[in-house]
Amino acid sequence: MTQGKRSIIWAIGLAALLLALYALSEVLLPFVAGMALAYLLDPVVDRSEKMGLSRTAGTVFVLILATVLAIGAFLLLVPVVHAQLLLLIEALPSYIARLEAFARPLMEHVRDQAGENGLEGASGMIGQAVAWAGKVLGRLISGGAALANLASLLFITPIVAFYLLRDWDRMVETIDGWLPLAQAESIREQVGKIDRTLAAFVRGQGMVCLILGIFYGVSLSLSGLQFGLVIGIFSGLISFVPFVGALMGGILSIGLAFLQFDAWTSVAVVAGIYAVGQILEGNVLTPNLVGGAVDLHPVWIIFALLAGGAMFGFVGVLIAVPVAAVAGVLARFGLERYLDSPLHRHGIPPSDDVDERGAGPNSPSGK
Repeated sequence: MTQGKRSIIWAIGLAALLLALYALSEVLLPFVAGMALAYLLDPVVDRSEKMGLSRTAGTVFVLILATVLAIGAFLLLVPVVHAQLLLLIEALPSYIARLEAFARPLMEHVRDQAGENGLEGASGMIGQAVAWAGKVLGRLISGGAALANLASLLFITPIVAFYLLRDWDRMVETIDGWLPLAQAESIREQVGKIDRTLAAFVRGQGMVCLILGIFYGVSLSLSGLQFGLVIGIFSGLISFVPFVGALMGGILSIGLAFLQFDAWTSVAVVAGIYAVGQILEGNVLTPNLVGGAVDLHPVWIIFALLAGGAMFGFVGVLIAVPVAAVAGVLARFGLERYLDSPLHRHGIPPSDDVDERGAGPNSPSGK
């Protein structure tokens, strides 16, 4: 079989896989969560095996320990969240009244300047914007239908994680035996890079989320912002998706500060907290804890988030950055192969020196 035919077969297989994932996107969340949990806990289960436990016993022990820790954290947060939600319900009428009092003069000014037709046009544009935002939100929610069914998420995810953890080493060995013999070493090398990239990203980004959640929660609470602790923790948790945590948390916090405080200085303090958080994340936390694990330009990360949300909804947003990191590893490998191939070198032997601009000895700029 020629190289071209093999490439066509691989391309067809990849296209079929992507089509199947797209068709099943609404039920993927528990399985994606189970795979992520198994990937995170596999090193712990491996250590338990070294301590003398069987693979099954180690899997059960680690999953029980993780479940106990998760339930403990949940029980610690529930009273705080419940109390702040009750305060929000009580304060909501006053917030709505204040927002209405702020918006009424603005709308009257627009009507005076633009007339009734202009006001209707502006209202129509606002309505279209709200409808568009609603469609996007609805897409994210409907695309993650498994998330809406909390019972499904809670029960299916541990089951998937258990079977994957128990059979992880055996599955890896089996899949390794399927590799085409001629390319096996190259594939193993790239899979190793992908594994190191994902492990560094998950561990580092998890620490970033934890630190940001504590920073935002404590800082917003000290600023006097109601519900600041809940919003801060929420901002930290969703910072696992780059840019989204600070954006959503900042909008919520600044909006609530505007409705709660009379002084603009207090609103500026809340905005400053998120500005400091972004500086801390971008210049201290991410470079030191995540480093160059993902090695993607921010523009590509934003594109990955939007593309993942459009194709797979909520699940796509969650896995966008890890998938983009994997694609980056494969793309760099492909680029290296291309740069060393006759297609790029135009007949120049690999032994000839090529400068950084790609100029060979026979080119006008060659030496």
